[in-house]
Amino acid sequence: MKKNNNGPMLNAYPDSLGGSLSDIVNFLGKKELKDVFSSFYILPSLFNTDLDRGFSVIDYSLNELYAKREDLEKLEELGIDLKLDFILNHASVLSKQFQDIIKNGEKSKYRDFFIDWNKFWDGCGEMTKEGYIQPDKEYIKDMFFRKPGLPILMVRFPDGKEVPYWNTFYQEVKYPTLDAVDIRNITGVQYSIADGLANLLNKGLCEGKSPANILNVANIYTDKLSESQKKELCERLESERKYLGQMDLNIQSPLVWEFYDNTLKTLANYGAKIVRLDAFAYAPKGVGEKNFLNEPATWDVLTKVRELADKYNVRLLPEIHASYEEKIYEKIANKGYMTYDFFLPGLIIDAFEQQSGEVLKKWADELVEKKIQVVNMLGCHDGIPLLDLKGLISEERIQSVIDTVVKRGGYVKDLHGQKNVYYQVNATYYSALGDDDKRMLLARAIQIFMPGKPQVWYLDLFAGKNDHEAVKRAGAGGHKEINRTNLTAKEMEDGLQREIVQKQLELLRLRSTFSVFSNDSEFTMKCDESKIFMEWKNNEERAVLKADLADCTFEIFVEKNGEKVYQYK
Repeated sequence: MKKNNNGPMLNAYPDSLGGSLSDIVNFLGKKELKDVFSSFYILPSLFNTDLDRGFSVIDYSLNELYAKREDLEKLEELGIDLKLDFILNHASVLSKQFQDIIKNGEKSKYRDFFIDWNKFWDGCGEMTKEGYIQPDKEYIKDMFFRKPGLPILMVRFPDGKEVPYWNTFYQEVKYPTLDAVDIRNITGVQYSIADGLANLLNKGLCEGKSPANILNVANIYTDKLSESQKKELCERLESERKYLGQMDLNIQSPLVWEFYDNTLKTLANYGAKIVRLDAFAYAPKGVGEKNFLNEPATWDVLTKVRELADKYNVRLLPEIHASYEEKIYEKIANKGYMTYDFFLPGLIIDAFEQQSGEVLKKWADELVEKKIQVVNMLGCHDGIPLLDLKGLISEERIQSVIDTVVKRGGYVKDLHGQKNVYYQVNATYYSALGDDDKRMLLARAIQIFMPGKPQVWYLDLFAGKNDHEAVKRAGAGGHKEINRTNLTAKEMEDGLQREIVQKQLELLRLRSTFSVFSNDSEFTMKCDESKIFMEWKNNEERAVLKADLADCTFEIFVEKNGEKVYQYK
């Protein structure tokens, strides 16, 4: 990546546009896309993954369903470098390391690759009858668990021992389905009893109950079983249980750091110039310490990861959501990292609703004054951030943004199930702006004039609307699907004929092709009620955006040595 490469970056899943990375490469090679994007952030379903649409990585080989090595080579030929994800905190239970533990237990070379809960909390709590340590309250009072109960997955070793492993995020345990014949063969009971037990067990297991809990409730079928038959039936089910989930890595293990090094090398070989560190703030853990943004351990880990990344000429982009008033973004920047501008999406909506650029100017001035290097965005795969705005605008104005987007068909995402602790609103950015072409174009113009590297969600580019049918299909927890609609080749081709798409491409090409949009140039912003003025200039060039937030009119021009060389129409 060239120094100070602030050209626009496309953001998509490998199957978002046409169905495969090859289709996206063909799309980026079209004449309409010439000189538009200098980078591409491909979400991690690019890799061999199982859950969370890519964020549960089995290994970092390419997903053969979506991508080939030739696709990456063609992106390089187009002059497009990559931003790729490295999930620092966890790996899938289907990873070779975790599967080796399940197969070999105490003999596995990866025994301590993940965090053994009982080893971690040894001496700091009471052992429960279920086989895990319940830490004393004094040690976990500052910890934040993302789901009810303790973050544990009980893992069965080959010798039958149950070992709890730390599991911050998703987990699912699946038992085999037994029919009447299976149960008859295991226990020797009559067929009618076995049939009733099969229905009872399979129903209970689907409800998340354990085999022992199901069989130890007295009823017409379980009463026909002896304790040894119950034990034999439980043993059969437990011995064949399977897992899905994301298991926390043990950063005290040298093998984990070897894995980190190999992963960064792999990503660099794919063409990554920026590596986004997902969930990095959960990785360092200590007894009595916070398990999220544990300081100074979090920064120590980042420093070690950075030393590895430097070997492969990769810049790190630590991903973290925190309120403005906490100043975490500033701390990350002061340590020499790029950071996300999670404030801009909400601030632009707020600016439209307030018809004032005052807070936008305040934020832009801070970026310049403190020399904060950011990747900014409008929409993304996760939603429109709101938690981040606390301390930058009032609670009332944040609530007004929420109400506005929800009124336009969006969904509120509370913070990990806690009501009234807002986190994000899920909506396409176009729908969040009221499906309004003029607002969408001005929002894009403001984004490309803000300091930072503009990241462009593919669905925003095509002015995609809220996909409520996708949310219904996804069921519980499927709110994010509102903004993840995959586009067919025909939909892409038709979209390129739309004026709003063509004009966005023109704006992005402007940002990509004029050198005045560089970290070395001078940026200023002024505002007067609803009117805003944004300017970039260096010794030769000057780029200006004049806009009115009240009626969404704007003009852009670029001068070189005093002569106008570009004007946005």
